[in-house]
Formats: sequence, C-alpha cells, structure tokens
Amino acid sequence: MGKDANQMLLTILLKHDQSNNLDAVQAKLKAADWWERFPPEGCEIVSWVVAMGLGQIVTLSLPASRLAAVNVELERSAWGVFTTEIFPAYDFVPVRERIRERVKNGGQ
Repeated sequence: MGKDANQMLLTILLKHDQSNNLDAVQAKLKAADWWERFPPEGCEIVSWVVAMGLGQIVTLSLPASRLAAVNVELERSAWGVFTTEIFPAYDFVPVRERIRERVKNGGQ
C-alpha cells in the first residue's frame, strides 16, 4: 500500500448466496460485467481469498476519493449475487512501530 495519507484499505465481504449454484452465480457476474468492472479504476487489489462456506473476502487499497465508485460498482454488479459487508481500515504497521518505539523509550 502506498504511503499517501489519502490512501485507505477497504475490506469487502462478499457472502455467498446459497440459493444460487456456481453456474447461476457466474452467469449473473458475467451479465453484470463484474470481472471487468470490479474493482473500479484507481483501486488496487491487496488480497482476494475464498473462505469456503462464507464467501469471498476482498481487500482493496484506494484513495478515499474512490470510495463512492466502489460502492456504486458493488450496488450495480454484486447485489443479487452476494450480500456485502464493508469494513474501512488503515495500515496499522506505522502506528505500531511508533508505539513500540515510545514504549521502548519508557513511555506508554
């Protein structure tokens, strides 16, 4: 992930709709042009994993200004195939390092 202060992480849980089988899911995603449109331009895929029995967990890195585009694309092409949960986040590694250094120097 870039060091831009405007950059954010967004974890998206695409929960499987078990009323659809895989063929139906793939047909709906193809019809919505999902594989070409998601994620929208300006968003980088950090990870995309399948949790069997749950769904797909996608983490994107994006400028905060692209958040609305992600939302619109999910509404346009994921709804009706998946239920979605979205979790905005940030990179904790630099914060952890500052805390670690502060504690090391006698602080809290």
